[in-house]
Amino acid sequence: MPDRYVTKHPKGWAVKAAGSARASSVHGTQREAEQAAKQTVRNLGGGEVRIQGRDGRWRDSDTVPPGHDPNPPRDEKH
Repeated sequence: MPDRYVTKHPKGWAVKAAGSARASSVHGTQREAEQAAKQTVRNLGGGEVRIQGRDGRWRDSDTVPPGHDPNPPRDEKH
C-alpha cells in the first residue's frame, strides 16, 4: 500500500508506511518530511499522505495523484 504518514519523531519528523512501526526516513522539519512522503507516494503510483500535528492529532490529509480521493472537491475549477 503506497500510503504514508508524517509523524513526530524524537529526531524531528518521520515518514512511515501504513502499518509500519519503523520510519522509512526522518527529517528535521515537518515540511521536509511531508515533501519526502509525497514524492514516495507519487513514485509508487499515488495514494494518501496523512500529516500529524505537534499535538499528535491528524491535521491534514492529501491525495497524491493518481490516487483515489475519498473526499473530492465539490466544485470543478475550469
